[in-house]
Amino acid sequence: MIVPEASGCLVAPLVFKISVRRAASQAGSIPVRLRHPHVPWPGAAGHDLAPGGRNSGGGGGVARVMISDAFADLLGQRKRGVVVTLRKDGRPQLSNVTYAWFPGERLIRVSVTDDRAKVKNLRRDPRVSFHVTSDDFWSYAVVDGVAELSPVAADPFDPTVEELVNLYRTIVGDHPDWDDYRAAMVRDRRLVLRIRPDHAYGLVRGA
Repeated sequence: MIVPEASGCLVAPLVFKISVRRAASQAGSIPVRLRHPHVPWPGAAGHDLAPGGRNSGGGGGVARVMISDAFADLLGQRKRGVVVTLRKDGRPQLSNVTYAWFPGERLIRVSVTDDRAKVKNLRRDPRVSFHVTSDDFWSYAVVDGVAELSPVAADPFDPTVEELVNLYRTIVGDHPDWDDYRAAMVRDRRLVLRIRPDHAYGLVRGA
């Protein structure tokens, strides 16, 4: 909200409200929510919550945003998307990837290698966005979340490789030589990027 400098009658109550709230929060009666100044709260202009609302997520009563079925369906229909991570200077880095959407877990999984820029970015700052479009380009969804990175594959039968095998099966189907695939996962130092969406926006035509 922009308050004209000459409107002292508007500025004074606003300052008073801020002062009262700050004093009350310091006394412990009002919780204070902090956020980076360049990251709007969900529901702010341009960051509308997807229809589907919020589910209570425990953890001191903090609500967890669930993405709409229309966005989830679009994620499930596609196999290619764009991962957006943040460089050191704050500028976005975009990476085309193949992925799978696991509807039961409401989770995106991507196979990545440990030496890639996006992995380095996520180890420094786990905030991540993911973008998908329909075949005709006019439907799209963007989900925001916090990335989880599995351990790097170290043994052909360790949990990371098992997760990578399941991911490959979900995207492609059976591999002609699973032993070779498992060995390649270790040799390439692969791991799994998991994205659990907590906010979504976009447009799905016909939904």
